[in-house]
Amino acid sequence: MEASVMAIFHAHSQPLFSSSPALRARSAPPLSISNPRRSTLALGLDIKNRFVTRCSVDGAVKVEAEVPVEKSFPPFPTVMDINQIRNILPHRFPFLLVDRVIEYTPGVTAVGIKNVTINDNFFPGHFPERPIMPGVLMVEAMAQVGGLVMLQPEVGGSQENFFFAGIDKVRFRKPVIAGDTLIMRMTLTKLQKRFGIAKMEGKAYVGGNLVCEGEFLIATGSASE
Repeated sequence: MEASVMAIFHAHSQPLFSSSPALRARSAPPLSISNPRRSTLALGLDIKNRFVTRCSVDGAVKVEAEVPVEKSFPPFPTVMDINQIRNILPHRFPFLLVDRVIEYTPGVTAVGIKNVTINDNFFPGHFPERPIMPGVLMVEAMAQVGGLVMLQPEVGGSQENFFFAGIDKVRFRKPVIAGDTLIMRMTLTKLQKRFGIAKMEGKAYVGGNLVCEGEFLIATGSASE
């Protein structure tokens, strides 16, 4: 009885992998952080098709395909495209600093975006070794989003142009660099229709982080005024 038990033990305690010369020649190299793909291929793993395993409360196992990173982020909505913006704002290259409006409440607020790229004409001089968007242009871009609110019929915006009448409490929290998407919200807080003057509150974000904020005083008028 004891001999049979020992035989069974030895039978089940054999190595999981054979030590034959042919198999040793095909054995995988040791795992390496510097070359993870080689290691995964050697182990017979296909990293092209990655899956996420989820277990529910009742014990059922669900296997879901992992979404590639390039498909993980939804696009920005388009309330106004660049052509509609050009029909409202008088600015043109190289000083039109709003690419799209993603939210608009008539006479109240607008949210616009500026895609900051290394091709922007201010980067060669600001700065050659560290491309940072100038703070004054961030303020200008925010004012242009405010102009989209001011020049709309809801606030009597039949004028041709708008101008800075003042800025206050402007703070720059973080630098904006090439590759960032600047998201700017401008909210109308006070309007004097008789004089065509509005007070607005502005905030700009990159990746959900506040990068600039301030209060804006904007006046509308025709080109001849």
